[in-house]
Amino acid sequence: MQWQPIENLPSNWENLASSELPPLVTVWNEQAERLRSSGEFKTFMERLCREIAIETGIIEGLYTLDRGITRVLIEQGINEALIAHNPNNLGNPPIKQIVSLIQDQEAAIEGLFDFVGGGRSLSTSYIKELHQVLTQNQDSTEAKTPKGQIIRVPLNRGDWKKQPNNPERKDGSIDEYCPPEQVTSEMDNLIQWHHQHRIEQIPPEVEAAWLHHRFTQIHPFQDGNGRVARCLASLVFLQARWFPLVVTGDERAAYIGALEQADQGDLSNLINLFAKSQKQAFIRSLGLSEQILSETRRAQAVIASIANKIKQNQSATIPERRQKVESFATNLFKIASARLQDIATEIKLSVQNLVSDADSFVVAAAASDKKSYYHRFQVVDTAKQLGYFANLRPYHSWIQLVINVESSTTILLSFHAVGHEYLGLLACSACAYHRDNTGEGERNISGNISDIQALTDSLFQFSYADEESNLTERFKKWLEDVIVNGLEYWNKSV
Repeated sequence: MQWQPIENLPSNWENLASSELPPLVTVWNEQAERLRSSGEFKTFMERLCREIAIETGIIEGLYTLDRGITRVLIEQGINEALIAHNPNNLGNPPIKQIVSLIQDQEAAIEGLFDFVGGGRSLSTSYIKELHQVLTQNQDSTEAKTPKGQIIRVPLNRGDWKKQPNNPERKDGSIDEYCPPEQVTSEMDNLIQWHHQHRIEQIPPEVEAAWLHHRFTQIHPFQDGNGRVARCLASLVFLQARWFPLVVTGDERAAYIGALEQADQGDLSNLINLFAKSQKQAFIRSLGLSEQILSETRRAQAVIASIANKIKQNQSATIPERRQKVESFATNLFKIASARLQDIATEIKLSVQNLVSDADSFVVAAAASDKKSYYHRFQVVDTAKQLGYFANLRPYHSWIQLVINVESSTTILLSFHAVGHEYLGLLACSACAYHRDNTGEGERNISGNISDIQALTDSLFQFSYADEESNLTERFKKWLEDVIVNGLEYWNKSV
């Protein structure tokens, strides 16, 4: 990649904005004040920030950690004893160094909240300050000599690079970043455009992706640019009162691929990746509402919560919102049923001359159907895989595509509420699984079900605040991805 000066937002940036986030933000904003003041939300944010601090070092290759240990560290806090049991310790820096690196990331994230709370504007001096915090326990970095040797050199914390830092790819090609002598002017342009974007109220997911990518194009520091870039993206989201950016080590390949696509002028994948991170944070936080009540245990809090719930139930807007989102769900249910029926017919026609007893059919239950409570086990298991609370009590409808070709494979779509309180937010999840025997309309018992697998890494969420035309197109696209993934799951069992 040959270096070129950074460019402003593409002319089609409006088409790149997420259609999912605005309706979800509307629902979040209605509950945000109550949630933010709770101790449970504080714990949620502490864990989220620990996750970011740990994962950013994994992405950069500063250290490696077993996935199970990572989850325990996120839940319980940074503990040297836990890291000492990491099976991936070979090749890692000393444990105390790993802890220091993670704590540096935590300090940087805490600094972002202080920065936003103080109403400060982004500047090159703050970016240098951010770099100092992120690298305060990193003394050196790699550099290449004129003869091509890789050596360790001291890291200049909080100062622009003095030497080129162009990495070489495995195929021998070179990624050229901004020459050191042009860094100051390029960073000034970056800051100027960013301030202009804030005035123009560019959607946060678009601005975060643009700022992150253009910063990495400049690569102003000798090392630590990725860590700073993700902090800058988080800053954009925090200024919008959203959540800091989470990119995990498991998403590294998709993240690098999105950055490479952005190098070619297409920011869409990076925007989508950032939007997905925010969507997951909103859904996880909305699921806290009942936990806040149950874990607080104070009589005053319980009484206040009950009074608030009665007030909400008496409000005309809540039933209206539920009715609207449920009408959306009914329409999406019909679309999915018809599409899965087409797939079932196509499967039967394709294999009828190859397998004598082959069959494929669709079974469905609308929310008003007496069988709508079926398949709770599969839905809850899928929700656990995706990290949210599936609430089937106030609303549930489902559709099954059953494929009996040599073995039995089922694709299950479930429409249900998200979080403990149902105020007008529904979702559709999708999973596939095998079972020992299948009967039409039979209630699925966990004992004869195996290998439940979520068919997407993100559920399809919608609310009363959605626009129906956008919602329908968004759902059809999601549904096609589900079908392809479900058929690939079936293919592995044939």
